[in-house]
Amino acid sequence: MHEDLLLILGLLLVVMMLVMLAQRIKIAYPIFLVLAGLGISFIPGIPVLKLDPEIIFLIFLPPLLYEAAWYTSWNDFWKWKRTIGLMAFGLVFLTSIVVAFASQALIPGFTLAMGFLLGGIVSPPDAIAATTVLKGLKVPKRTIAMLEGESLINDASSLIVFRFALAAVMTGMFSMEDATGQFFLVAGMGIVVGIVGAHIIYFIHKYLPTTPSIDAALTVMTPYILFLSAEHFHYSGVMAVVSGGLFMSFRSHEIFKTGMTRINMTSVWSTLVFVMNALVFILIGLELPDIISGLGENTVMEGIKYGLIISAIVIVVRLLWIYPVAHVPRWLSKKVRKDPSPGWKNPLIIGWAGMRGVVSLATALSIPVMMNEQQQFPMRNLIILITFVVIFVTLVFQGLTLPLIIKLTNIGEIDNILPSHEQQAKIQIRLDNLALERVSEKYEKLLRENTLVENFKDNLNNDVALQEGYLSSLEMCTNRRNDINDYNNMMLDIFGLQRKELFKMKREKDFSDDEIRKVESHLDLNELKITGNKHL
Repeated sequence: MHEDLLLILGLLLVVMMLVMLAQRIKIAYPIFLVLAGLGISFIPGIPVLKLDPEIIFLIFLPPLLYEAAWYTSWNDFWKWKRTIGLMAFGLVFLTSIVVAFASQALIPGFTLAMGFLLGGIVSPPDAIAATTVLKGLKVPKRTIAMLEGESLINDASSLIVFRFALAAVMTGMFSMEDATGQFFLVAGMGIVVGIVGAHIIYFIHKYLPTTPSIDAALTVMTPYILFLSAEHFHYSGVMAVVSGGLFMSFRSHEIFKTGMTRINMTSVWSTLVFVMNALVFILIGLELPDIISGLGENTVMEGIKYGLIISAIVIVVRLLWIYPVAHVPRWLSKKVRKDPSPGWKNPLIIGWAGMRGVVSLATALSIPVMMNEQQQFPMRNLIILITFVVIFVTLVFQGLTLPLIIKLTNIGEIDNILPSHEQQAKIQIRLDNLALERVSEKYEKLLRENTLVENFKDNLNNDVALQEGYLSSLEMCTNRRNDINDYNNMMLDIFGLQRKELFKMKREKDFSDDEIRKVESHLDLNELKITGNKHL
């Protein structure tokens, strides 16, 4: 046990060094992680770490899905719901079908059920890989919104395909009619469980005397609670986590009332997700030698060959699917034609950004080792090896060439969206004017007696003038304790009012969720100047 712990800590240190190196040479860190996982498997004397596949599935997937749901913009998700749905459901099912029949014809002894199992594993692209590669590159906001929305839902749809295919392999029985009915029942009731569970967690956050540390701990517990609750009733734990995450994210302004809470939670989750991403790639590296040795009649070269062919299939299917999805609805609907055309560049980038990652790895590793006490799961090691090859090819080949494609296409913003700096200025003017109104209406006495309040009002006026001047250019304290406390209380009141206004802006959809989040973060930092860490 101690040796395994030291091994994991040592490997995590290596991965962190690789991430820093990746940042230094400006290459997305998932590419380095998959290379590290491959390199680890060739180190002599590295012990094979045996883990229960069900534990792997439970530990990694709920928080990764929840985190993806949390940072998904609901407004963008709803705006592009048609395209996201066609990619997240239509493309996943099409990829699963094509991979199923191709692998059955390609691999000796591979059944159709095992083909669907493999298809469910390799069909969902990874949001973290795509957004990390695209970070710092000039791509349309529509592209990012579609990729994030797709990755959120396709995880759920692909894992449901995986679940039914796994049951078919284990039992030897499969009915399309029964599977379709069960699919909607399992997915629908999973959403119900997620919403009900999220309401309970919402009540705890909002009405009980929590602290920032307790709130952060509860957010880590929430995906596991939702997942296990749904799975207990044999419904989709994935859909429960996704629906619950979307609900909690949309209501976050109501339950996380202090800047310290949000900053603390953001730090916890960014660290947790990073470590989980690193660990899951390390685990595949540690298990790879055992997987290779257990291939049986299939050689390593055959497994790599099958993986390369499946990789080519998933890449081609995605590119063939994305262009009709982008343009056919525009031909059929006048309403859709109101939005600017994506042209040929945006579908190309979305199609080429279909890199597989953590979810595929964790799903493949969750395949049980034994079907029963006497019989091993057929070709489990081969399926995991093929999955690793698909991840390696899509991450390394597509990940390294995607920035070049973006540069060659020279794509610009598609939709009529204000630049980030202009949105920031307009949001700040609106908040400053709101603060000025509150000071004049509610704190008139303090304004006359407290020089801190007077200085604050002057700063607000100066800031409004500065921001308005900036927008125009784009177009052509006393030492008394009571005074300080009064000033601080007034500032906290205004910050709370401004957060409510930000939520109103979010519903009005005039500004992007990303820009509103940035302003909210600025409010959090200003609040910390007053409150410090006394909430901890």
